[in-house]
Amino acid sequence: MSGFKLYPGLKIVSEEFPGEPVRRALKRFQRDLNMTVAQKEVPQSGQTEPIPPDGQIYLRRQNLPPEHYRICVESPRSVTIESPDDLGVIYAFCWLSQQFLGILPFWFWNDQEIAKKEGVCIPEGIYEPPLRPVQYRGWFINDEVLISCWDAGVSNEYPWEMAFEALLRCGGNLVIPGTDKNAVRYKTLAADMGLWITQHHAEPLGAEMFARAYPDLTPSYSQYPQLFEGLWEEAVLRNKHGLVIWNIGFRGQGDVPFWEQDIACDTPEKRGELISRILEKQCAIVRRHVESPVFCTNLYGEAMELYRQGLLRLPDDVIMIWADNGYGKMVSRRQGNHNPRVPSLPDTERAGRRHGTYYHVSFYDLQAANHITMLPNPMEFVERELGNAYIRGIRSLWLINCSNIKPHVYSLDFVANLWNGTAVSAEKHRKQYLAAYYPACAGDRLLTEEMAECIRAYHRSMVPFGPHEDERAGEQFYNYVTRELACCWMKDGGHAPCGNLFWCVRENTLSGQVRWYRVLLEDKEREFDQLFCRCAALADTVNGQTGTARLWRDSLLLQVQIHRDCLKGAIRFGQAFSAYEEGAYMRAFYLLGQSADWYQRAVEAMDVCSHGKWAGFYSNECLTDVKETAYLLRRVMSYVRILGDGPYFYNWQREIIYPPKDRRVVLITNLENHMTDEALYAAMKERGSFRE
Repeated sequence: MSGFKLYPGLKIVSEEFPGEPVRRALKRFQRDLNMTVAQKEVPQSGQTEPIPPDGQIYLRRQNLPPEHYRICVESPRSVTIESPDDLGVIYAFCWLSQQFLGILPFWFWNDQEIAKKEGVCIPEGIYEPPLRPVQYRGWFINDEVLISCWDAGVSNEYPWEMAFEALLRCGGNLVIPGTDKNAVRYKTLAADMGLWITQHHAEPLGAEMFARAYPDLTPSYSQYPQLFEGLWEEAVLRNKHGLVIWNIGFRGQGDVPFWEQDIACDTPEKRGELISRILEKQCAIVRRHVESPVFCTNLYGEAMELYRQGLLRLPDDVIMIWADNGYGKMVSRRQGNHNPRVPSLPDTERAGRRHGTYYHVSFYDLQAANHITMLPNPMEFVERELGNAYIRGIRSLWLINCSNIKPHVYSLDFVANLWNGTAVSAEKHRKQYLAAYYPACAGDRLLTEEMAECIRAYHRSMVPFGPHEDERAGEQFYNYVTRELACCWMKDGGHAPCGNLFWCVRENTLSGQVRWYRVLLEDKEREFDQLFCRCAALADTVNGQTGTARLWRDSLLLQVQIHRDCLKGAIRFGQAFSAYEEGAYMRAFYLLGQSADWYQRAVEAMDVCSHGKWAGFYSNECLTDVKETAYLLRRVMSYVRILGDGPYFYNWQREIIYPPKDRRVVLITNLENHMTDEALYAAMKERGSFRE
């Protein structure tokens, strides 16, 4: 084939793009060449060494649309990449790497098996992509407790570098590089890789949190306007030289409405007026130091309600960011028990404004969302919601909450397909994704279909905790609700209902809440058992295909197991409470042990998948915190034992370990040391005292 050959060590002439982003892009491309293109043998020496490339790639500045590129393969000795800016060059090399070297966007996160190639050739011609329909496209690396404590066997910075690389390969150009201190720590790395930077909606302009800067003061703008404005101006001065989309807004110090800490603003009118004045002030500060700034603001939570009430004024040139509710539905998010579900889409009459979205494929609300498993709602649902958003004019900015990336790769890949304008349907994307990342699926239509059906079944199996289509439970539901109910149980013996759960169940007794919870989950237990067996059987089927089997076990099978095991643990908890109400304390004790065991199985499943470079990936799983749920349930075991076996703690021991003829002979109360809860429970299991 006639064309330009790619070899390791290929010379690239880049004088017209001297900056750090292009330098890093060229370094990545050379790494990709080394990973994929076989070295040629030099007959004279018998050694395997790189052959000096015959041709060169020239980078040229050209008047094209922003971030665009044109690749001109002119001869076997010359390729010219034309672009107006660094990002265009970066995307050009990402495209070459994927198209001709086979490096997929999530190659690192999905452990893509890289096969060496010989004679990789770019055919002569001109290659120019279509323009992307969304202007700013990016991720918010949020609630990032996993990647923050994981180094992939390289360094603490390396996972972040690989996250930014994946974003660029997906056609992204924008990032919030972490939360709070991480956003500061990794901002320079993100900028050096060519990305635009924006800020968390609780950290306007990227400013230091008031509570950290002034820990002894009440975080009230009404009392300390100059201190707040000083922090904002400091942030602008720190960041003014980079590619920045300035996020303006005002929330409280714990990502809560500001009036929780500023009680003077006690009406919606006062609250809307204050936020409106602050937005104007923040814009003025930025304009003093930055030429032609780009602004955005989040209509998130309480801001959406104020805007819909006509109480919030927004500057004309700001990108209005409309957020989903954390579950993928374009309505306002629930705040505790308050769930107004205000539509979160722009009005058609305001179509002249610029609009964006803050959309979640991962969410942490410590109630029912998904953090370590993928979005409970299917990609067909995401396709519809984001499609409607696009039709309603949300085209200026898409910011996706991606959490710790790895558990959400499938969803992120699908969203990238949408923002790039590929317009592949959810069903077609599902099969393309499987064929791309699971080698055993290549050419095997039946295997691909079976894997695709497992993904469909995953979404069908999700627990419906509310009446709306989006109210489907992530793994937090089985953990948060169980912990809330357990704490209420121990506070007053299980009488008063848990007020923190009125968002999902308004029963007036704890017993009623636990019964609702148990019945809801029992309805899905068999379905999850079947799905787990189906996914496990698939893993066994492809066991000879190392890459496919490993990725399947580390992704969908693991996530199904987390759901199944936590769901079963929650059901056993509900059964334990029922036994407790009946006065069957020993049975309640045993069932609580069973419950803790199921949660522990989920923890152990994550540990099994923490191999190779993934060692320690789940070690800081502290948000859903499945291990904490198991720990708490063992504390409830102690509570129930105190009630049923205290204060002497020998009756249950005699009942379990003594032969029947000796149990009622109490000439000496106990002949051995008292058994610990753990030892007693182990004896119960060993003797099959309470069969499930």
